[in-house]
Amino acid sequence: MARSIDKLQTAATHYQAGRIDEAEKALHAALKIEPTMVDGLHLQALIHRQRGLLDDAAKVFRRCLKLAPERADIHANHGNLLRAQGKVEEAIGEYETALQHDSGFRPARLALAQTLNSQRRHAEAAQHARRVIRDNADDAQAWVALGQSERGLDNPESAEAAYRQAIQLQPGYGTAHHDLGALLASQSRHEEAHDSLFVAMQSGVQGPEIAYNLATTLAGLNQFAQAEDLLNKATEAFPEGVELHRLLARLRYMRGEEAFDGVIRSAVNKRPDYAPLVIAHAQLLRAAERFDEALDALKTLSNDSEHRRAIDAEVSGICQDAGRYDEALAAAEQVAGDNEGYGAHVDLLIDPLMCLGRADQAMPWIELARQSAPLNQWYIAMEATAARLLGDERYEQLYDYERFVQPYAVEAPEGWSSTEEFRRDLNAALIARHQFNAQPLDQSLRNGTQTPRGMLGDPDPVIQGFLKAILEPIQAYRQHIGAADDHPMTARNHGELRMTGCWSVRLHRDGFHVNHVHSEGWMSSAYYAEVPDEVDDGTHSGWIQFGEPRFPVPGATPAKFVKPEPGTLVLFPSSMWHGTLPLTGDSARMTIAFDAICRTDGGNAPS
Repeated sequence: MARSIDKLQTAATHYQAGRIDEAEKALHAALKIEPTMVDGLHLQALIHRQRGLLDDAAKVFRRCLKLAPERADIHANHGNLLRAQGKVEEAIGEYETALQHDSGFRPARLALAQTLNSQRRHAEAAQHARRVIRDNADDAQAWVALGQSERGLDNPESAEAAYRQAIQLQPGYGTAHHDLGALLASQSRHEEAHDSLFVAMQSGVQGPEIAYNLATTLAGLNQFAQAEDLLNKATEAFPEGVELHRLLARLRYMRGEEAFDGVIRSAVNKRPDYAPLVIAHAQLLRAAERFDEALDALKTLSNDSEHRRAIDAEVSGICQDAGRYDEALAAAEQVAGDNEGYGAHVDLLIDPLMCLGRADQAMPWIELARQSAPLNQWYIAMEATAARLLGDERYEQLYDYERFVQPYAVEAPEGWSSTEEFRRDLNAALIARHQFNAQPLDQSLRNGTQTPRGMLGDPDPVIQGFLKAILEPIQAYRQHIGAADDHPMTARNHGELRMTGCWSVRLHRDGFHVNHVHSEGWMSSAYYAEVPDEVDDGTHSGWIQFGEPRFPVPGATPAKFVKPEPGTLVLFPSSMWHGTLPLTGDSARMTIAFDAICRTDGGNAPS
């Protein structure tokens, strides 16, 4: 017995030092003496996993747990193996079993928090992260897990505080710096994000995620060439990094590069059987309105049964965008199959049914979607449109244009003597930020440019002045619409308002916005910073219009127009179809737009 323990200790020492061959040799000697030694078998399972022999490791773990079912550490390490094998639910079960045997076993609880975060079960993950912190407030890893939970729960201030606490406890903790940088980048605080991500790289963080976040930040700082160079290197290092390819293609498109998809096309040529990459390429081509090419790209996956539903879904979307509504519906029905419940196929069915004038068949799907996701603004928009075609009173209730579309004059904030002076400085700041040569690849804008960074985190005093100046009109709008529970707009009008995005658009000749809604929003807007004279030409050129859907629907034409006025902010529900009629002259039209939601949002909207 003593000899076997000595050899096991030797094996453990080698293992902890990374000397796997020596560890395995010593362990073999120990198990030869005592074949059922649980700690020896446990170490053998860990060595198998280290060597990538996951099936062998699983067999040994099961043997260990038969011999010692009460061992929390073995359950936790078995959970780690299951997670590496992609068996996430089984892994969660093992972590929970470990905690049943030892509720204070930190590795199991931390791993459980991290795994729950990966499954977007952030509220549960936060509970476990807080329990680890309660046991040891200096646990930097637990603070990072809590930060990830809070970000997933849309509590960015709490997430930032958690990441910064982790960094204070462990200044060289690369993951904490990376996650903080990613959060700051998502808030358009690119100067701070760049610093955090740089520290993360210096700390050894590597991989496609940090490359993506750093490239996003570089683009937000108008360092487009550097961002593109970074993405070129990253896609070479991680050729299956779909999001890297997407970001690179979008950046190249907005920079006016005709062969914007060259890198992802080359990657697809090397891996024509890798469905996620092929589908991503087709989606980019679709966004560029190169529909035939997009469909051709998907033909390489004609024999791919594993991704059949995703392929058919993309075919449906391409045909819908191309105006081939019968084909879009046929592909959508392939995706739906026998599934009558709410799912991704519902979205695919609604649009072609509406465009084919079959609102009576679309309405049941819309109602099903509304019940499952009552705050989704696109579903509200489609319900209003279908109700309009069916003569249902819900249309007038949901789309009460006179009540919900309201213009407000924006006064000059503190530091400016007049609205004219403020708007002059604001226009200058905005023009300096319009650095791209073309519109975003996959948004509603056509023939214009959008600012590369969101404005909420822009430190320029005039930008921050604008954000303060619109608070009074926003409050007036909220008071005007009220907070009755009988409408999905007013039912959410409670608590503090939080802007979820703010950007500027500059339209040129023939520029316009395709009709759209903001599916994740609540309140949307258009502030007119620069207005061309042609808005007075009697043709509604450059005006914002409401009520007409994204795709042509028989009987659903624009129902309301609002003339752009310099210095005016128009507020309206995110669920209301809105677009811009094309400019016909050479003078630009520049706007600022934002979306906002109430912090108390949570399901109180009527379905």
